[in-house]
Amino acid sequence: MNTKRFLENELRAYLNENTATFERNLLTEAVNVSGKIKDILNKGNIDLLSNAKKLIYYIIEENEKDLIAFAKQEGIAWAGHSLTLALKLEWVQAIRRTFWQFIYSLNEEKDITFEPSVFFELEKVINDQIDQFLNNFFLSYSKFKDEMLFNQRKIVEHLSVPIIPISENVSVLPLIGTLDTYRVEIIEEKVLNEIGSTRFQTLVIDLSGVAMMEMDVINHFEKILAGVSMMGCKAILTGMRPDLVRKMVHAGIRFENDAETKGTLQETLKKYL
Repeated sequence: MNTKRFLENELRAYLNENTATFERNLLTEAVNVSGKIKDILNKGNIDLLSNAKKLIYYIIEENEKDLIAFAKQEGIAWAGHSLTLALKLEWVQAIRRTFWQFIYSLNEEKDITFEPSVFFELEKVINDQIDQFLNNFFLSYSKFKDEMLFNQRKIVEHLSVPIIPISENVSVLPLIGTLDTYRVEIIEEKVLNEIGSTRFQTLVIDLSGVAMMEMDVINHFEKILAGVSMMGCKAILTGMRPDLVRKMVHAGIRFENDAETKGTLQETLKKYL
């Protein structure tokens, strides 16, 4: 008997006849998952038993295209509902073990004799497809999570760049914490867009809450000030710390062409209030 005939005829028929046994054995193999079947169904509308059979039939049919699409769909579903990778890995490995148990049981009942080459081909077909499912699942899961974290970080970073109008023509941008490359890009985007939409004429940027800036960030910040100036807005820097000033001076960076510097935010605001 060849591998394809065994998978499509004998094994498919055997699984159809013994679906209840397959599900029972699967739940026995997946100890941690079996107690969460209903929770996962309620939380993410994910029917684990139905999906397990779907995966098995894709393997039997050697339907690589739909198997990969199904894996990616599952990855998004699990990531979107914050279901753990540990549970998914246990479930898929339980499917693998239960599948092989059924092959053994079928072999015993039907007294099927495989030539060694056929058995090794069968092993390769089944395990390679399960591994391919897992690989695509994990890639899809990770991509969805990364995109979700990126979007969440972008929202948080936008909230941490508060441009506060204090009059019709003057706004203040108080910066606190560490300025890294990503955050300074958010600052650039928000500052230039805000100037474009509200057309205020003076932006006071207070740096008293910024502990340190790396050189690449300082260089980017210099370009932001140039952009502010190009849009017809005057930039005023306040609260620059001695260590930051020393770093800029030694690096040959000067802001005087695109920004005015003042000692504190309070004394600057007195001029405009």
